Amino acid sequence: MKVLVIDDDPIVGRSLVTILGAQPDIEVAGTGVNGDQAVALFAATHPDVLLMDIQMQGRDGLSAAEEILAGSPDARIVFLTTFSDDEYIVRALRIGARGYLIKQDVSTIAPALRAVMTGQRVLEGEVLERATALGRSGDEGQGQDETALDCLSAREREVVRLIADGLDNSEIAGRMYLSEGTVRNHMSAILAKLGLRNRTQVAVFYYRSCR
Repeated sequence: MKVLVIDDDPIVGRSLVTILGAQPDIEVAGTGVNGDQAVALFAATHPDVLLMDIQMQGRDGLSAAEEILAGSPDARIVFLTTFSDDEYIVRALRIGARGYLIKQDVSTIAPALRAVMTGQRVLEGEVLERATALGRSGDEGQGQDETALDCLSAREREVVRLIADGLDNSEIAGRMYLSEGTVRNHMSAILAKLGLRNRTQVAVFYYRSCR
């Protein structure tokens, strides 16, 4: 597979090139240091996978991914970052990223990219554990669509959709003409009914079970 590497940390960039280049089935198609270079190099090299940081000097990875996916919806974009922020994860899922990895164990990167090539979505840490469990549940009841949300009220289902779109509580309140306190109450009910712990898991649940 051809992999394009975008990271503004030169040490990380060189390490990734060395690690990935040593794999017999991986070719590093190019490297860049910001979102603008990611967009340009993606168009020039047509990689199988774009491996990209999120926070970079200049243009960030999320906005670059949005532009790339707008023109190439089938693009395989995997984020590799030190930030496991809930809002980043939700936005990455919303725009269609195939993976979200944390810069910890570099030995997991190549296997994750191979998984992405087979059509899987790869997520790190707690999010990965929960998504894997939900994926198994989804396999047992295929074709769920939004039936996975049948235990929720109509208002609660709408809150779930807006969470999956990356909105925070104040934005959801404005969209639904509710108070933030009411949104928080809906959120508590959603977590209890779905057996989840936070809004990131709600977004993962929606994208794994309802899309």
